[in-house]
Amino acid sequence: MAKINLLPWRQEYRAQKQKEFQQVLALVVIAAAASVFLWMKTVDGQVALQDERNQILQVKINALNKQVREIQDLKMRRQELIDRMRVIQELQGNRPLAVRYFDELVQATPEGLWLTTLERKGNNLSVSGIAESNNRVSSFMRNLDQSDWYESPNLNDVTASPAFGEQASAFQLSVNMSGRKSNNEDQGVAN
Repeated sequence: MAKINLLPWRQEYRAQKQKEFQQVLALVVIAAAASVFLWMKTVDGQVALQDERNQILQVKINALNKQVREIQDLKMRRQELIDRMRVIQELQGNRPLAVRYFDELVQATPEGLWLTTLERKGNNLSVSGIAESNNRVSSFMRNLDQSDWYESPNLNDVTASPAFGEQASAFQLSVNMSGRKSNNEDQGVAN
């Protein structure tokens, strides 16, 4: 039997397999590194793309916020104009009322009664005057109460004024300026 030494062949085979393993390992590490690098580049690209989208959205949101502020400003200006128009319409509508009030006051004033002072505070009218007798003051108050434009006359003060006649008296009364009572009553009945 011949003695064959197989040890060097096995060492060479082992060294060759070790070298192949190291080469495959190096290729796998290189492939893994390349994959991780590509994956990181892809993720960075997606993040950058999303950041661009977010910036575009932020620009559009800012533009829309500006438009919303402009719309709110326009609505506020519109409301101010509507309020001004309402005030002007009320003034235009109430302009002939002064004439009506004075006309009704003249019609309610009986003969023998003179008005010396008229003072208006809101819807309350204070009237001062001189009457030939207390009956004239009573008649004046009844006429005011029956008027469509006045209501609730209230006599505040009556004092004798002999300088204008032996039964003459100075008076002060207040009355509410209600507007047309008949329209208000008609609306109340219709409701």
